[in-house]
Amino acid sequence: MSPDEYYRQIAHDYGAALERLAYAYEADADRRRDLVQEIHMALWRSFAKFDSRCSLRTWVYRVAHNVATSQVIRQSRRNAPTFVPLEEAETEAAHEDVHISANREQARARLLTLIRRLEPLDRQLMLAYLEGMDAEAMSEITGLSAANVWTKIHRIKNMLTRQFHAGGHHAR
Repeated sequence: MSPDEYYRQIAHDYGAALERLAYAYEADADRRRDLVQEIHMALWRSFAKFDSRCSLRTWVYRVAHNVATSQVIRQSRRNAPTFVPLEEAETEAAHEDVHISANREQARARLLTLIRRLEPLDRQLMLAYLEGMDAEAMSEITGLSAANVWTKIHRIKNMLTRQFHAGGHHAR
C-alpha cells in the first residue's frame, strides 16, 4: 500500500480513536485540535517506513502516543509539569468536585482528567487499555514485557478507581 492508501485507511478506521486519544492528552480545545493534526501528519509521514512487522493498529497507536507524549514533554518544559508519578497521584488531591456525578459525560471527563495527570507511559498504557488493546500490542508499542504491561494496568486501574470514587482525592 502507498502512504496515501495507509493514511486513508487509518483516518477512516482510527479517526475517532485518535480524537479520544488527543482528548485524553490535551484538555485545551485549540491545542487538542493542533495535536490531532500533528498526529495525522506524523502518521502520514510514517507510512513510508511501515513494513508490516506489527499490525497497522499497533503502528497507529505507537505513532500517535509518541506524538502526544512529545507534545506533553514540550509543554511541560514551557509550563509547570502537567503529570505526576503514579505513587504521588494517589496522594495528591485532584481539582474535581467531591460529588460523583451520575452524568456519563461528566464521569468520563473526570476519568480523563485523572488519566491526564499520569506520567506519559502510564497514561499511554491506560489509553491503549481503554481502546481495547491486548498486552502483546501494548508491549510492542511501549517496549515493556506483556506481564509488566498487565501489572502496570492493574495498578493504574486500582489507583484511578480509588481516586474516582473518592471524588479525586486520596482514597484510604
